[in-house]
Formats: sequence, structure tokens, C-alpha cells
Amino acid sequence: MNKEIIAKITEVDFPNRSTVEIEGKKFKFKGGLLGQEVKLYRKNRRKLIFKNVEKLSPLETEENCKYQGVCGGCTYQNFSYEDEIAYKEEMLKKLLKENDIEAEEFYLIKSPKYKEYRNKMEYTFGDEEKDGPLALGLHKKGYFHEVIDMDKCLIVHPDFDKVRIKTREYFQGIPFYNRRTHEGVLRHLNIRRTASGEMLINLVTSSQEEIDTENYVKAMLELDLESEIKGILHTINDRMSDAVVKDELHILYGRDYVVEKLMDMEFKIGPFSFFQTNTNGAEKLYTIAREFVGDHEGKVLFDLYSGTGTIGQVMASAAKQVYGIELIEEAVVAANQNAKLNGLDNCEFIAGDVAKVVKNLEAKPDLIVVDPPRPGVHKDAIRDISGFGANEIVYISCNPRTLVLDLKGFEAYGYKVEKVKLMDMFPNTPHCETVVKLKK
Repeated sequence: MNKEIIAKITEVDFPNRSTVEIEGKKFKFKGGLLGQEVKLYRKNRRKLIFKNVEKLSPLETEENCKYQGVCGGCTYQNFSYEDEIAYKEEMLKKLLKENDIEAEEFYLIKSPKYKEYRNKMEYTFGDEEKDGPLALGLHKKGYFHEVIDMDKCLIVHPDFDKVRIKTREYFQGIPFYNRRTHEGVLRHLNIRRTASGEMLINLVTSSQEEIDTENYVKAMLELDLESEIKGILHTINDRMSDAVVKDELHILYGRDYVVEKLMDMEFKIGPFSFFQTNTNGAEKLYTIAREFVGDHEGKVLFDLYSGTGTIGQVMASAAKQVYGIELIEEAVVAANQNAKLNGLDNCEFIAGDVAKVVKNLEAKPDLIVVDPPRPGVHKDAIRDISGFGANEIVYISCNPRTLVLDLKGFEAYGYKVEKVKLMDMFPNTPHCETVVKLKK
């Protein structure tokens, strides 16, 4: 059996799954673009694994990022933005059509910014090759342990690169945390930057060795940045998983949050708060959500998976009362603070698992906004959310694949899709946001 095969991609599915035909049989695999000739590794008779691109797609007319193909961060850097939008739109149309979901408006709304749009990045310490110098960047495409070191990333403000490169240089010689052996110190660098230029830097390490944070702060403050550093934090994380969580959090400089302005409101965002990664795009997204909600004067609204409370507060000016539920306690604290910051006394945000908390609420909603994480809504939560009998549900999804499954769940409880709009919140990647209005 030939282990390596070269084939042309003839079909694509959302998100970034490709199909080739070999000897009359179709094989699907992760990666690749329509029209590319790719080298595949035959794992067994049924499974092929993408190795590399042998010939570019006719759609790849741009040469934007030199790390395209090796960095796991972006997928469509070689597309023009017009071609990217059309490409994603076709994949999403196909996905929704295959699941019998009809849309009133079936197009993808562009992001206001195509480059330098992300307001948050999570970088990983590691090495590009075994026993190589310290690297700090994103994971290599197709690899869990190896990290690609970059001098420039096109989807963030240049200040991200300045902070990341200086951090890498400063800590040369300090061992990074090895995710195989669970030994080492340096784990992650998280950076947030608001549209107004406020920056929050969060260095994440294990507790296995003391590091010089005092001079690190000086090094950061000496950088020539357009941004204003509002806080430098040090998070201690000794968990074995690769997720960024805290055992301890130390403020090395300033404060532990930045303030983002969105739709004439202000939101305090901490290091672990959920907030849309594309601020300008978020304004368009929430405008769509508000349009779908429609007239909600004097109504009770549930904001489920509420994060820092952005959606609920955007709706609160006309609503009678807003109740938000969010699993992450820090986000709930921030949400309640944000409500006070914006002078809203009709918002209450509650910490807990939506699937458990929602069934214990005594209030009855007139309408519900659901904005879950990528895995979607648990089937028990769909049952309990539907059980409130709200006339309308607005579902905001960052993962159309789980969205279509959840919509079928809501349909089983008597809801029907009325409107769908797509918003490109993540240019250069296969992902997008979808807003759906369900009516009972």
C-alpha cells in the first residue's frame, strides 16, 4: 500500500475540511483549500492525513504572511479578502442547506478590519526544534508541542509583536514548561489591547522556579509602544493541562483589567474574562442581535453564557430586567461591575453552569439570548431553556457545526428558525459568527 499520495482537493466543508477522490473513492481530511494539490499520508484504508501543499490553489493569489503553511494561527492568508468572504460563504451555505436551515439573509457581513483586528492573543513558550533556543509564539500547524517563532503577525497590532519579542529575549535561558514531562517554568504570554490602546500583559508560569519579574516590568515599560500598558500580571499555573488557568495571580504593575468601549458603553475586561476578540466586528455582531431581538421595551431578557455581560447590557436600556448566567466567576464579577459602570440597575449576572442554573430561576423571560462557547448548548440546557416558553430566542454562535445540531434540538421543542445572518469576526481563519432568530 502506497503510504504517500498526491491528490487534488475537489470539495470543501466548513470548517476547513477537504475531500479528494482516489480510485473512485472519496476521502475527507482536515486542512487544505479547494483546488490545491496536496500530499497525504495514508494512515489506514479509511483515513488520510494532510502533510503539505504540493501546488497552490488558483484562489491563492496573495502572499501576505510568510508563515502561512507553518503557523497554526491562520488559514486564508493567501486569499484576497473578497475571495475569502465568498469561500467561507459557500461553505456555510452548504452546511446550513445540508441541515435544512433556511435563511432570510444568506450572506457573510465583512469585518470592519481585515488586518490587525484581534484584541487578544495567547502565545506559548517552547522551541521550534528539539533543544533549540526559546521560542514564543503560536503552535506549528499540525503539532501540539512545537512553537513557531515569528517576527511579525498580521492579525494583531504591531505592539503585540514588540511585547512578545522582548519577552522572549528577556527570558532566554529560562526553561519553558514541557507539556510532555511537566517540568519547566515559562508557559504562556497573554496580551489584551483595547481599541483605544489600553494594554494588559499576563505572564503565565509554573511555580517550579523563581523568575525576575521586577526587571521584566522595567523591560516592558521601556518599550516604544503606541499602546498604554495599564497592567502587567504574573499568573502561577501548576495544572497539567495546557489551558490558561490561575492558581495565583499577582499584579506586578498597574491594575488587572483594561476598559473597552463598545456601542457607547464601557466594559472592564480582566485576564480571564470572555470578550469578543474583534471589537469592531463585535459592534456589528451585536447590532444584528439587537435587530433580531426587536422591540423589547419592558420585557424580561435572559442573557445565557453572558461572559462580561456585553449583550445583556446592550439590550438593557429598553428591557425591564436582564438576567445573565456565566460559568466563569471572574467574568460574572466583571459583568456586574460593568453594569454599575454603565449606570444599569436592571441587570443581574449569576455565576454557574447554564444547564444547572437556568432551571432554578424563578423569573420568566419574554425573550432569551444564547451565546455559548464552541461546544454549543448541552441538550439538558436546550430542554430547560425551551421550557421557559419564551416567544423568541436569539442564538449567537461561534461554531456553525454545533449550531446546526442545537437548532434541531430547539426545533424539537417547538421553535422554528426565522432569520439567519453571518458575521465574519475572524478574518484569515475558517471561523465566523452566526446569529439566528428562533420563534416559538
